[in-house]
Order: sequence, then C-alpha cells, then structure tokens
Amino acid sequence: MRRGRWTAMVIAVLTLLLGATTQPASAADGRPYTNPVKSQKGADPWVEYYNGNYYMITTSWTDVLTMRKSPTLAGLATAPSVQVWKDTDTSRGCNFWAPEVHFFNGKWYLYYVGGACVSDYIGTQRSHVLESEGSDPMGPYHYKNKLKPTDSDPWLIDASVLQVGSSLYMVGSANTTNGTQNLVIAPMSNPYTVSGTLRTISQPTLSWERQGGTVNEGPEALQRGGTTFLVYSASGCWTPDYKLGQLELTGSDPLQASSWTKKSTPVFQRNDAAGVYGPGHNGFFTSPDGTENWIVYHARNDTSTNGCDNNRTTRAQKFTWNADGTPNFGTPVALGTTLAGPDGETAATPTAYTLVNRNSGKCLDVEGGNTADGTNILQWSCNGRANQKWRIEDLGNDTSRLVNVATGKVMDTTNCATADGTDIRQWSWLNNNCQKFRLIYTATGDYVRIVNENSGKVADVANCGTADGADVRLWSWLNNNCQQWQLKPTT
Repeated sequence: MRRGRWTAMVIAVLTLLLGATTQPASAADGRPYTNPVKSQKGADPWVEYYNGNYYMITTSWTDVLTMRKSPTLAGLATAPSVQVWKDTDTSRGCNFWAPEVHFFNGKWYLYYVGGACVSDYIGTQRSHVLESEGSDPMGPYHYKNKLKPTDSDPWLIDASVLQVGSSLYMVGSANTTNGTQNLVIAPMSNPYTVSGTLRTISQPTLSWERQGGTVNEGPEALQRGGTTFLVYSASGCWTPDYKLGQLELTGSDPLQASSWTKKSTPVFQRNDAAGVYGPGHNGFFTSPDGTENWIVYHARNDTSTNGCDNNRTTRAQKFTWNADGTPNFGTPVALGTTLAGPDGETAATPTAYTLVNRNSGKCLDVEGGNTADGTNILQWSCNGRANQKWRIEDLGNDTSRLVNVATGKVMDTTNCATADGTDIRQWSWLNNNCQKFRLIYTATGDYVRIVNENSGKVADVANCGTADGADVRLWSWLNNNCQQWQLKPTT
C-alpha cells in the first residue's frame, strides 16, 4: 500500500510538471505583438490603459482627431479609427498635432495643438484642451479652453500636464528666442487653465539637440519613487536625428530652470542597425497589471530629411530602470520583431468587429453571406457568423472601409447616390468615396454613427424596424438610436 501510494504520488507530480510545460502562457503574460502598432498617421502618439482597454491617439494634420481602442496592445494595429473631435471654429480647427489625454476629477482632458484653417498655418498653432462629458476616454468631448499664459498668447505647442505634489503645471514648447524652440512651464489652477507666465526650463544648447534645427519639444512627465523626469524630443523632427533627452527635477520649485538637471547625452535615438530613424515625441503607459513601464513613440524607416509627415509610424516597447533610479529606454526595436505584450493582458486580440444597432440590438449583416456584388446589407439577430463580422480598415485620410469577413467585399452605396433611402449594399473595392466611411463617436458605450464620405449621410435602419431583415440604408442624421451602432470586438 505504501509503495502504491508513493508511486501514485510520483505519477501525479510528474503529470503536473509535464502539464505545466505544455500549458499555454499564464494570464499575466502579454499577447504577442509587432511594431508598428499604427502604420499610418502615427506621429506624436499617446497610449493610455484604462478599465481594461488601451486607447491610442496620434497627430492627424487635419481638422479631426481619431482614437483607437483595444483590449490588447496588439489589437491597436487594426482597431477602428473613431472620430472623437471636429472643430467648427476655423481660427483653431485645423492641422491638429500632438494629442494626449489625462484623467482628472472623473473627466478626461484632451490636450492638442490646432491652428487656423489657412495655407500658412504654422504661426497660428496654439495648444488647446477639450473636456469629456463623463469618464469615457472616447468622449463625447466639448471644447474647454486655449492654453496660454496670463500675459500673452505665444506660439505654444505640445502642451502636457505635470503634477508635483498637489500642484499642477503645464509644460510645452515655445518659440521664446530667435525661433529656437525651448521647453517652458507655467502653473495651472485646474486642468484647463494656465494661471501664470511661461518660464523657460530647457534650451537646445547641446550639439545633439541642434541637428537640423534648434529644438526642444514634446515634454512628457515620468515619475517613479518620488523622482520626477521630463523626457523631451530634441533636434529637427524632419531629420533622422530626432531623439529623446531627459530632465530630472532635482530642486524644489519646478518653475525654476535651476531646479532641473539635464542629462548630457540622449536617452533614446536612431538605431541604424535596426533601420529605425528619428525616434521621438513619446508617451508613457503602464501594463494592465501595473508591473511594467512602456514607452510609445514615433519613428521612420528611412533617413529622409523631410521626415515631419504622415510616414512616421507608432511603435511601443517596454523599458526598465537603472540602479540609480533613472529610466533605461534601451534602443528602438526593428519593425516586424515579435515582442511579448504588456503583462496582465487577458482578453484575446480582436481580429474583427460586429456592429450592433442601438435600437434593435441586431447586427449589421451581409444577407445570407452571399459573395456577389450588390448583395444587400441589412440587420439580423446576432449569431457570430462571419457575414456579421467586419474589418474596419483605416485608409489614412480619416476614413475607413468596412470589409466583410465572410465575403471580402466592402460596404457601398448603390450607384453612389446621395438621396435619403439609398440602399447600402456590398461591392468589390473600387476606392471611391461611396465606399469610404467615417466612424464618429456618438454616445458612451462605443456607439458610433457610420457616415458615408460621398453623401455625408449615415447608415440607418429603415423606419427604425426591429425585425430580422430590416433594411439598412442611407439617411440624413436624425440623432436617433436607429442610426447608432455599437462597436464590439470579436475574433
């Protein structure tokens, strides 16, 4: 009996050990991903992890801001680009740069650069802030304020926020002397109001800060163990030598330049061996389980000296800390390298999305999964089949095409008509505006309206029907639930 029990115990232990070697990775291990996490319009990226999802926003260079949402970092690469803001004020409503979101007192504040809707806009660029209606990072948002010092309205870009103790500060980049871009700081009385004058805390005096241009910009706060850093971008963004530098708050008053100590060498720069050039304008985020620190940044694949454009892509990688408490960002990783995602990711990486009508609770569906051009698009009870799954592919111009997983065809408006009641169907991709749509965030809960680029009209369930087979058509926007669709990730 004793020998039998001992043998049984040995077998049980061996079984457990062998099983452990063949089990999938634990829930704490991140889902694998490759860079880039955004392949178009990827400049000046910001990533935030909140309530089970990553949110990513980048420079658009247009009059709208779009945001992506995914439960995994890998999923950001194919997540829908959803419009979260468009400004009708032409004095500030174009050429949006460097957006980022911060959470204060139950609301999100979206900081960005915008200028006049004119051809010679550079001199009009200023920093602005939006405020969310609630606690959803996607919004909806309303315009809150221009961020400017109390004594002037200078050219000011890349505004971000820094909190030290109970005090809040705006940090940014301003042309304060002879066209040189310096890092500046000012006190804030709340997340949307600057309450003092600008103070310069860093100038591009080192040789590596002056390649192609005398530039310090894009300051981002990084704090750990009671120590505060500002990581900033230096040299011309149009050069392959754009890079990151670092300030450390070593004094007691953040408003004084003497309180900041600059590291004499760059902390993150081009990696020619990996084909990564001009890495910069970064943000920081933590893994879902809070154990890892990550940097998100943009870079290019070539040595162009005209690199401030939409060919910059968004990349992300984990970083560590040195024994002296300073960050160690390592070197930029080559595109296409498979990396482990942030620890604590538990959801699957989405490969497609269903679109569920808010009024009926039914799914956008290609009738019968028929692959023929002209097949009707309608609503049907959600059943998980491929003809109800859509890949929402960013076209790089603030629009997307909706590709049905079952058929490979795209959502299309019949004969490019614009009248109310025009049928929505599927068709082979022709790359015309009748097949391009904007997803505009409309209500908390991931409800969007699907706006046709050609007509400006939305996908609407005919007569607000709730039955299987009710037609989906174009109609003028009426702001009702029959015209709102919930984005739901699927695999």
